[in-house]
Amino acid sequence: MDRDSPVFSMGRAAETIGVTQAFLRSLDEAGLIEPERSAGGHRRYSRHQLDLAARVRMLLDQGFLLGAACRIVTLEDRLEAAHRHIRELGGTITPDQDASIPTQTRRD
Repeated sequence: MDRDSPVFSMGRAAETIGVTQAFLRSLDEAGLIEPERSAGGHRRYSRHQLDLAARVRMLLDQGFLLGAACRIVTLEDRLEAAHRHIRELGGTITPDQDASIPTQTRRD
């Protein structure tokens, strides 16, 4: 299945990732996810959108506010895309540049 194909109805999408339909609507209102619409006007979600929603839910569970969680997920995705582009151009990402590796925060 194509990760960007809008194949999940709102009910099925909510059930799949264990959230409420209201939560999915809030992500639409926040501008993180813009679901496709069926001919009848019903929201349709892709697997990629559900992955984003699940990541936001995890951040909310950790105590982040909705706006902050959406921003974090957006920035993580943009950074990963930039890293992919660098690699496609033949570059490398050093451990100091790799955002997936936590930085050292304690004093030596």
